[in-house]
Amino acid sequence: MADMQNQRYRHYPQFTEEHDALRKTVHDWCVNRLHPHAEAWEAARLFPREIFKEAADLGLLGIRVPEEYGGLGLDWWFTTVWAEELAHCGMAGLGMALLVQSDMATPVIGEIGDDYHKRNFWQPAVQGDAIAALGVTEPDAGSDVASIRTTAVRDGDDFVINGAKTYITNGTRADFITLAVRTGEAGYGGISLVLFPTNTKGYRVTRKLEKIGNHCSDTAEIAFEDCRIPVRNLLGMENMGFYYIMQNFQGERLVGSLSTISAAQRCLDLTVQYCRDRSAFNKPLTGFQTVRHLLVQLEAEIEAGRQLCYRAVQLVEAGDDMAIREISMAKLICGELANRVADRCLQLHGGMGYMAETEVSRIWRDARLITIGGGTSAIMREILTKVQGI
Repeated sequence: MADMQNQRYRHYPQFTEEHDALRKTVHDWCVNRLHPHAEAWEAARLFPREIFKEAADLGLLGIRVPEEYGGLGLDWWFTTVWAEELAHCGMAGLGMALLVQSDMATPVIGEIGDDYHKRNFWQPAVQGDAIAALGVTEPDAGSDVASIRTTAVRDGDDFVINGAKTYITNGTRADFITLAVRTGEAGYGGISLVLFPTNTKGYRVTRKLEKIGNHCSDTAEIAFEDCRIPVRNLLGMENMGFYYIMQNFQGERLVGSLSTISAAQRCLDLTVQYCRDRSAFNKPLTGFQTVRHLLVQLEAEIEAGRQLCYRAVQLVEAGDDMAIREISMAKLICGELANRVADRCLQLHGGMGYMAETEVSRIWRDARLITIGGGTSAIMREILTKVQGI
């Protein structure tokens, strides 16, 4: 199967033999080690902590991280392979949790952190010795990041933190949180980022949340009551956090789009095989023109989404760290498409598709998050209206 995967991607000039080798490593790990446990871990609403360490030992939590801090020092095309192949573990929640660790909660440490931050937070996360979470969303502040209320007030050499966050991936077992706090005036200009160790007195997980999908990933509400952390845990410049968050969102949205379009591809591949094997009226489902045409239409749309993602990766790799237009388009198009692909594929499975035990049904329910998390489709459209000057 890994060879088939490499064959699929071999005609893309971006990928070399080195990328193929990583693709095989990730694919084999997902299919042989992770996929067999999908049903059990989904039912348990959690996957083992040791998976973070296994991913780290394969180098997957630090693909673009310099070797000095335990990473591989590779480029965005290797991250592309990582995000794409995670779809083959059969549970989007696990992929999401690992991508939060590798590409959402920690890259900003490498970008604006000092050696203390990198040695004490980034490196342990890269090596799988610490689990990271990203703490931005609050009960009253989701897409409107500028409205966050969790405060960090200076008291000598400490920040005293009070407030709450919600919908935090890895939230029940994170060792540290890349945390957005209010350190200044209301609005965009008063937000900072700090690195918050969860063994800090006054911190607690108030609730583990039950979701529609992504079941094996833990999502939590968390609270801070007079929590003291050193001022040196401040990332970058004080009151510049909003701008750091906006830049960090671009990488988050890009890896999310890549993993999304790959999940759509896996859903379609499973459905093509099902339609070849399933017979109706004395012929396979692929014997019906309407089925064949739907399958190739979805294939064409997935390819278009993939090319949009690859264009965004190309721009980022060339030095455009934001690539706001292309990344926003990729998230919008891939998120909406993944939901449509999952819906059509589930329909082609008929009654079997409605069974919770099938992977297609898991993809269908997991896909619903994609147009919500990391910036809703409506937010992507609003960003694009500003970029396009409409």
